[in-house]
Amino acid sequence: MDEPQALDAFGALSQETRLRMVRVLVQAGPSGLAAGAVGDAVGASSSSASFHLAHLERAGLVASRRESRSIIYTANFEGLGALVEFLMRDCCSGHPEICAPAAAVAAQCTPAQKETACAC
Repeated sequence: MDEPQALDAFGALSQETRLRMVRVLVQAGPSGLAAGAVGDAVGASSSSASFHLAHLERAGLVASRRESRSIIYTANFEGLGALVEFLMRDCCSGHPEICAPAAAVAAQCTPAQKETACAC
């Protein structure tokens, strides 16, 4: 991820409803949620939910797929990981203990947990 992409992602996350949506989708895991369910979880109307989810998708933080008549949204874990990596890329300056708290959170996401939802 480069700086302009990071700025887009942070811009998308800087709005309360969108930040809540990403957190709901991270908790939902790879199976994702229908757009209406995401909206319900954060208290957004269906039109507002669609607007915010589209913004998050353009920023590379969520992905969508059609299932029958529903659009299912999932957290884009690759995009979210790239954003975290962008922040942590220059971390530590030779002092890995500085990054220990972030590494401990990341370590809680084991492969078995990723099938449903991460503990992080």
